[in-house]
Amino acid sequence: MKSFIRLTDYSVNDIYDIFALTDEVRKGKYQGILKGKSVILFFPNSSIRTRVSFEKGVYLLGGQSILFPMETLDKKEDIRDVCGYLNNWADLVIVRHKDIHLVEQMSACLSVPVINAMTDVNHPCEVLADMYTLSKIRKDFIKDRFLFVGERGNIGLAWKEASEVMGFSLEQCCGRGYEIDGLTTYHNIHDAVAGKDIVCTDSLPAGALVDFKECHVTTEVMEMANDGALLNPCPPFYRGEEVSEEVIESDFFVGYEFKKYLLEVQQAIMIYCLTK
Repeated sequence: MKSFIRLTDYSVNDIYDIFALTDEVRKGKYQGILKGKSVILFFPNSSIRTRVSFEKGVYLLGGQSILFPMETLDKKEDIRDVCGYLNNWADLVIVRHKDIHLVEQMSACLSVPVINAMTDVNHPCEVLADMYTLSKIRKDFIKDRFLFVGERGNIGLAWKEASEVMGFSLEQCCGRGYEIDGLTTYHNIHDAVAGKDIVCTDSLPAGALVDFKECHVTTEVMEMANDGALLNPCPPFYRGEEVSEEVIESDFFVGYEFKKYLLEVQQAIMIYCLTK
């Protein structure tokens, strides 16, 4: 059994193995694989997409999901003791918490796999699902040139993890002071988007909007990218802030169905963690 915490803990072959499992899940395999098993989830109340897809995924695989608020992990009791008791009953633990070190500590203390459902420094399930979807609609997505538009946060850092594992080109467009170490960075979207195939964005804190005024993604901007370029905003996105209203209504936007495989990819991650 293996935990899923950072994409960089995995190899290219591991990622493609999870893609292959996802294909099998979509064909109806592995139904009932979680029968008699309990999956413990720690999620904040604000989580929608990741929580719904994980809970439904557990149900469709025949398992029992037991949900706790994320804040349960912040109580006075030592996390080693929490995990010591969970070892008696849990078969898998899924955690969404800002502190990745807490997630790593839980993985070290638990005798069952831990899946990172998002921290302040990465969001591996989300980005893995995006890569899987791209693999279905692009000829060879690892040969595409990616641009991340946003600050140094969990989405940008997760895309950097993905680029390091898969080997695709990734650059960043951001306001000054928001750069991700190790990436080629632009501070003007018109310079940044030239030659790109996939444009990924992340929402911005209110206080950062003025710093990103030269990074706004519009239809005109996307027309400057390579032919067939796609816009993949990480939800929640905000029309009129990091992306314009009209670009979300354009053919550049990959659409809401782009995220539909999040369910099956997360099921594949659970299966992979329990069987490897």
